Amino acid sequence: MPLFNSQDIAVIGAGVLGLCTAAELARRGHVVTVVDPGGLNASAVAAGMIAPAMESAVDDLSPEHAALLRRARDAWVDFAAATGVRLNRDPAEWRGGNVEVLAGRLAALGFEQVYDREAGRLTTHEDWKVEPAQALAALTQGVRRLEGRATALSRADGRWHVETTAGSVEADQVVLAIGAEAAPDGLPEAATRLLALISPIRGQIGLVAEGLVDHVVRGPGAYVAPMGQGCVIGATMEAGERSLTPDPERCAQMLGAAWAVLGQTPRPLQVDWRAGVRGATPDGLPMAGAAGQGLHLALGPRRNGWLLGPLVARVVADEVEGRSSKEPTLAPRRFT
Repeated sequence: MPLFNSQDIAVIGAGVLGLCTAAELARRGHVVTVVDPGGLNASAVAAGMIAPAMESAVDDLSPEHAALLRRARDAWVDFAAATGVRLNRDPAEWRGGNVEVLAGRLAALGFEQVYDREAGRLTTHEDWKVEPAQALAALTQGVRRLEGRATALSRADGRWHVETTAGSVEADQVVLAIGAEAAPDGLPEAATRLLALISPIRGQIGLVAEGLVDHVVRGPGAYVAPMGQGCVIGATMEAGERSLTPDPERCAQMLGAAWAVLGQTPRPLQVDWRAGVRGATPDGLPMAGAAGQGLHLALGPRRNGWLLGPLVARVVADEVEGRSSKEPTLAPRRFT
């Protein structure tokens, strides 16, 4: 559905924000090359939560922030239909802990929810999820993928030259979606300052072949969610940590919390523990939009990359095409 003259766009990074943006730009008729550094990125080490209700309640978000997360969730409906990403709309549940407080927050923010005081359970149908592996594969359709790490950028005659370990790419415009990774050389000073604000947050999850749940179940210290024929146990939020080696002690604590959430006696369980590093901005919202000179950012969603993907993609694609952002609170210039 091209609305503007087709452009050559380079998207650096192949996590959820980068691939959602690439897919949106390709849908609009642009020629998109994704520079994929390879390996298991943070979007793959995730449960695929699209959860504005629970995220808003757990973090006690403002009404404005919660409304943005709800808009992000709603953006998935058309985006998933267009890209082939499968949405799971089974209910999400919270058990135990400060469940009454969370129920009050959801009610105050206008999220649909059912609170069973006697059972100590809170259920909502406003939170969805995707399977990260299926979604990442679907999002790569229709875009050129170059497996290599971007090392340097330069600009001449109104175009960008992207040097990678797998060759070079010429582009009219560039989207940086590199997570918490180091920036390539040659960026404008203003963009370098913005990227310096991104801080790493490590998240650890465990993959289990056994299907312990048929819908998302959350509680103090852990969640358990369906994943393929099995499930996923998650997740830590470790600010400042970059190691991709799972921490046995923290994983054991998370597993213990998961058994408590499920109300089951711990038993031997084979768990494939994994770690990924996400990026976060100082205010917890992503940077989405223009950073000057045909350079755009899609960075820093904290733990809500899957939730925010299509919304960030739409914001960035609009600005690539010269439109004003409909989500000015995400503009990178808010930090300048």
